[in-house]
Amino acid sequence: MDPLFDRINVRDLLSGHDLSDPSTPLSTPDLRLIISRLESHSLHIKSKVRSYLLSHREDFASLFSQCNDAVFKTSEISDNVSGILSLISDRPIDVEIRKLVDEIGRTTKEAREKREMLGLLKIIVGICERLEGARSAFSDGRLRFAAEEVKELKKALRIGDEEEGEPIVYGLLRKQWADLFDEMQDLFSKFMENAVRFEQDSRTIRVKYKLCVDKMDGIELHTVMEAMDVAGILDYSLAKAADLIIKHAITPAVSYGSPAMFAEDVNQGSEGISEAVLKILPSQDCKIVDVDGDAIYARVIQVIKFIFKHICFENGSWIRSFGRLTWPRISDIIISKFLSKVVPEDASKLVDFQNIVKCTSEFEFSLKEMMFLSASDGKDYRLSSFSENVEVHFAFRKKTEVLGKARNLLLQCDFSVPQDYTSKGPLLKNDGMAINSSNQVVDLIFSSERCVVSKAASQLMELVHQTLQDVCLSSARVAWEFYHAVRDAILLYEAVIPVKLERQLDGINQVAILMYNDCLFLSQEILGLAFEYRTDFPDSIKEHAVFADMAPRFHLMAEEILQRQIQIIIFNLREVIDGADGFQNTHQMQQFESAKFSIDQAVFILEKVHIIWEPLLRPSTYKRSMCMVLESVFSRITKDILLLDDLAAEETLQLQRLIHMMLDNLSSLLKSLISAFDSNEKSEEDTSRPIDDLIPSLRKIRKLGELLDMPLKSITSAWESGELMSCGFTILELKDFIRAIFADSTLRKECIWRIENVSLY
Repeated sequence: MDPLFDRINVRDLLSGHDLSDPSTPLSTPDLRLIISRLESHSLHIKSKVRSYLLSHREDFASLFSQCNDAVFKTSEISDNVSGILSLISDRPIDVEIRKLVDEIGRTTKEAREKREMLGLLKIIVGICERLEGARSAFSDGRLRFAAEEVKELKKALRIGDEEEGEPIVYGLLRKQWADLFDEMQDLFSKFMENAVRFEQDSRTIRVKYKLCVDKMDGIELHTVMEAMDVAGILDYSLAKAADLIIKHAITPAVSYGSPAMFAEDVNQGSEGISEAVLKILPSQDCKIVDVDGDAIYARVIQVIKFIFKHICFENGSWIRSFGRLTWPRISDIIISKFLSKVVPEDASKLVDFQNIVKCTSEFEFSLKEMMFLSASDGKDYRLSSFSENVEVHFAFRKKTEVLGKARNLLLQCDFSVPQDYTSKGPLLKNDGMAINSSNQVVDLIFSSERCVVSKAASQLMELVHQTLQDVCLSSARVAWEFYHAVRDAILLYEAVIPVKLERQLDGINQVAILMYNDCLFLSQEILGLAFEYRTDFPDSIKEHAVFADMAPRFHLMAEEILQRQIQIIIFNLREVIDGADGFQNTHQMQQFESAKFSIDQAVFILEKVHIIWEPLLRPSTYKRSMCMVLESVFSRITKDILLLDDLAAEETLQLQRLIHMMLDNLSSLLKSLISAFDSNEKSEEDTSRPIDDLIPSLRKIRKLGELLDMPLKSITSAWESGELMSCGFTILELKDFIRAIFADSTLRKECIWRIENVSLY
């Protein structure tokens, strides 16, 4: 059959034609020939197929038979499956099997739960029996056994480790155990109260070895201690005994000044020791002072040895428990009643305190040997720590004292001037005057002048010098604390005084000037501290002790205070001068009186400042500051008058009168400045210059008073000679002044031309 399915090649059908050129079109005869040959070829193929089928007929029949069988069997299987599915759906056996499995599971679970419940009931019954057995053991006096049972039952009931969802019975059992534990604690507390007693009449601590509590007679103290140790309640049961011993034995033993003495006694019976006694005897000499501490520590050790031997029976674990319970309180008592009272008051006595440091260390070592203190816990050595650091305690106390004194004197100071202080003449060193005896008149280290300061500043520096003297005599640790105390005390002034005096600094008063002097004085004193004391400081702080860093702060604060005061004064003066309304129309009586009133007010303010400043400020500072204030006043008045654009003849005379009146009223003030110049020629500032050089507007306002009634030609000549220019007048001011006073004329034009030409020349 394969040749039948070969591809038909059109070229073969037209083999007689030239078909080499694919673009050559086929003609109609060619197409007809192709159709004819295709039909012939098709008939040939059909003939071949028919012949093949006939020759393989049996094979095809067998194949068709097998296919028919397969189809039949598939239909049969489908019917069988349908039958099974129908059977299953009518009778659900899987549901029955599932029910059976669930029933078996429930039965198994119930059986397991019953076994668990039975086991739990056995445990509960066992615990109940053990609880009753422990309670019965306590009643029978079998204390150790009962304590062990309570301890084991605590683990069995997981006390302190409860979980949610536990059976309620566990809570009931735990409550029974807690009740039993409370009963046990109460019982042991009663035993210890019976064992350790204090008899007030005989002042005796009595320790009984055979105890009787709640019909239990003959119980040994050692047995009670063992049971308490097993139960883990030594601390609780010994608490009252510890309180009793601390109150009646330890506290009297460390009483500084009137300590108690102790005597031990043991009562022997037929069966051994039946009782131990510690008698507390008052001191025969009520004035004993155990400065070295040896006797105090010996008495405390005697008491603790009594406890170690007769209560703890020389058991290390028991005495250690007693130590944990009592040592914090004992050490506090020793520190408060003895060590803190012998802390030296003077830095020079710190060396003598080393004996107490030594005996304190030996005392704690003895307690460690008795196992009263832990050998590994450094916190137990509180006394050694305190005594070894007593220098720090001393320094801290002194530092607190220094700062407290500094704060008090700063807060209490009223910034008043000494009553016996005289303001006659400047405050100079070695000037031949009677030096004021007040300690508020102080020398300035880096100046030839003196100044008046507040009591606060004077006393503060006295305190600083006293403390620095202690620094030179102290150990490095103490000196370092004192050094910081000095710095903090000085800085307190900066923190306290400006806040305290804030309102007063906004007015014109002596408080601001005293505060300025304080800051100036402190800044110079601070700079001198290092030069005065550094060489005597301990070597360890010589390179670290610094004071100079604080000096600029006080110097800056001083300048800020003074400048603030100057600005307040200038502001007040400007407000007063503003009331003159620019000195206009002073030829009118009302305007003249208004201008005169403003001048009087300005003079009043300046005189007030003069009265406050001159006695208190250094001459150099007084001169510099007052010149600044006067310059602002004179320049303002001169400017206002020169701005007037039309002046009548009478008006010029009134203005001249006002200027002369003001200068006359300020004559005493100006004389005080000249006096300050003459007395302070060698000051660090350049104060030897004439007053007119330091107050340029003074020369100008004086000359202005002359110009107001001077002829035009004289004014022109004064300008040409350079006199007016030296007084501070400008060409523009002079030209405006001439135009305001003199009417327009040929002479005025000529004079103005001459003035302009001179200026150009």
